[in-house]
Amino acid sequence: MKAVLFILISMLLLPVYGQKQYTLQDFFSRDYDLARKTDSLLQQMDDTAIIAQLIMPAAGRLGQPDSVITHLLENRLIGGVLLLNGSMDGFRKKVESFNAVNTEKAGLPLLYSADAEPSLINRKITGSTVYKKASEIKNIEEVKKSARTISADLKKVGINYNFAPVVDMSPNKTVGWRSFGQTQDSIVRWSMEFIKETQDQQIIATAKHFPGHGYVSGDTHKQLVTIDGEMKEVENYPYLIENGVLSIMIAHIAVQNNDEFTTEGLPSSTSRKIVTELLRDSLNFRGIIVTDAMNMGGVAKVENANVKAIDAGCDILLMPLDAEKAHAEITQEYLSNEAFREQVRRSAQRIIRMKICLGLI
Repeated sequence: MKAVLFILISMLLLPVYGQKQYTLQDFFSRDYDLARKTDSLLQQMDDTAIIAQLIMPAAGRLGQPDSVITHLLENRLIGGVLLLNGSMDGFRKKVESFNAVNTEKAGLPLLYSADAEPSLINRKITGSTVYKKASEIKNIEEVKKSARTISADLKKVGINYNFAPVVDMSPNKTVGWRSFGQTQDSIVRWSMEFIKETQDQQIIATAKHFPGHGYVSGDTHKQLVTIDGEMKEVENYPYLIENGVLSIMIAHIAVQNNDEFTTEGLPSSTSRKIVTELLRDSLNFRGIIVTDAMNMGGVAKVENANVKAIDAGCDILLMPLDAEKAHAEITQEYLSNEAFREQVRRSAQRIIRMKICLGLI
């Protein structure tokens, strides 16, 4: 009887003291307490901290020096870090160091991301478990095992956000070997299994590169490339969205000769037609939208690209050329444009909610 009474009292006190533990499975739920907690945190934050949530520079051999990341954390200018090319042990030490600085400055806990695709993880994180490339995986069981194996390694480092899987079709030489299978059916179904296994391990999965990189020529790392006419690979996304993928990455790909979604010569990452009208409104995606790296050739020369990407509807700017400058540019627009300010706050709200569901807050 005492045990039953204790459980009942605990259940009554749970909402009062905010002790409910959320998981990634709760992100899309209609949980009133989760929404209230998210809104409460947002209301307590100043503009600097709110805008910081949207900015994610990179650390590691191909990222910024640790001193730059530390400076950004000390000034409360970022909400996460991409770990880009390094070792398991080295990244773990970076996470510990960055967390210590962030805690001292009373920042919200950080998102830590990686390009931990089956095809790339051993190049991006040395010392990680060796696994087959995505294009070499033969069945769903191997897909599931790859997701579990990769997630276990990411947890050892402290990474909670995986920019995988690639759901592009295979013809493009830049990305084709990084996606599962050769047909749309296998790519979509196997990607969903990778996503589910990853998110069951409390790591955010990311479908990329929307609206589709498989049927274009060229490499967005070097230049802007273009989808001419129909966006065939958009068909890969509705099933993933309906079944709970938490994050989608937008490519720096222009769209032309498309009556509804032409991007006027700009990359999709800066196009409201693609990010908001297509992905948010038409496909009803309610998770986090992250740009591909903002230092890539497909977007780096676009004037005011950071503000344009946020205005388009992206939630996270990945690897801006200068994170401090990106924060300043967004702040300037935020303070002078009410519609843009609401856009930023909605993005910050999604990110805060995700951090709660990760168990970070």
